[in-house]
Amino acid sequence: MKLTTVLAAAFLASSAFIATAQAQEQVNLTWQMWGDEKDAALWKSLADLVTEEYPNITVTAQISGWTDYWTRLPVLASSGQIGDLVAMQSMRMPSFYSILEPLDAHFESDGFDTSVFESSIIAGLGHDGTQYALPYDVGPWMVYYNRDRFAEAGVAEPALDWTFDDFKAAAQKLTEGENYGYAVQAFDFVAGPVALGAEYFNDSNQFDVTNAGYAAAVGKFVDLVAVDKTSPVFASGAGSITGSGRFAAGGAAMYIDGPWVLQQTKDSVDFNIGVAPLPRGEGESRFITAGSGWGISATSQHKEEAYKALQILTGPKAAEILASAGRALPGRLAEQKFWYDVAAKDVAGTHEVLDYMFAHSTPFRLNEYWNEFENLITQYMPLALNGDSTTDAVLGDIQNQLPF
Repeated sequence: MKLTTVLAAAFLASSAFIATAQAQEQVNLTWQMWGDEKDAALWKSLADLVTEEYPNITVTAQISGWTDYWTRLPVLASSGQIGDLVAMQSMRMPSFYSILEPLDAHFESDGFDTSVFESSIIAGLGHDGTQYALPYDVGPWMVYYNRDRFAEAGVAEPALDWTFDDFKAAAQKLTEGENYGYAVQAFDFVAGPVALGAEYFNDSNQFDVTNAGYAAAVGKFVDLVAVDKTSPVFASGAGSITGSGRFAAGGAAMYIDGPWVLQQTKDSVDFNIGVAPLPRGEGESRFITAGSGWGISATSQHKEEAYKALQILTGPKAAEILASAGRALPGRLAEQKFWYDVAAKDVAGTHEVLDYMFAHSTPFRLNEYWNEFENLITQYMPLALNGDSTTDAVLGDIQNQLPF
């Protein structure tokens, strides 16, 4: 009996040792992310958090430039070379959700609570009621303005519920020669009309950019350029650098962008800046928000480890690191205070403005053809801005190139 007992104990000890060794098997996760060289140390600091919590898991970031990232992502997915963790922007979720692992079953297994995140970005990183990613940042499009120019021109700073007429009057008064009141950008023809109460989709969630409400709202922004001359025309195919560059140089008193550029905008100017909500139309204020996060590749061989890593990468400490670096307004509500203390420091009205905008957010309506729509806006809208075509004709051309 004694020998049997000893052998049984030895067997159990051996089994426990094997199980422990298997549980601690080293796993290296690859992480697809966009950025540049200056971001590398930041992403590594987040990856190190994972290993601190789970010593058997390492995370290696594979960083691409923004444009290259979206060009390479479908190629990597189709060739089976995509990373275990995948960065995803909410605006591109309808086109890429199928390459990601649904997260709801993982949430159910450990009771994960998504209410710690801003609700609009949780919705934005899902598709048809299924969650595919967790966010690291969030934000609405808002108006950046040069407080010094406003004061010099005797223009009152924007109220939270200012109207398009207020915005137009400010832009007109702030325009003098080559110093413009406003610098228009392509995305203004999305966020701006929505704020005015317009819709670019029909009830079937398909593009209908020729409907009367959207055409009228787009026309208001077109007229600021083509008729009132309060903004220069952006070049066809140009990115947002047009507006931000003019603003930073002092050549435009207002432009529209998100909180994700607040830190770099503040650092690039030599004047006092403020932020304001987008102007509203006749009705209540309403704003779309967007953001980015990370999901798990549907083809990952290490989904359980990737889920553990995902919780750390989007957890409180990671959010604090990103916010304290001014890199992102966290999607996590409790950690947003760190961003306000750093990126928004000395920027007039930021906390009040963003609280107001989140309280008046509306769903960002997207479908799988969103990227094509954005590209067409960028390509064709300058024709209306410089007077070569009308707003209705341009929107008609865009609609004709979109799937029905």
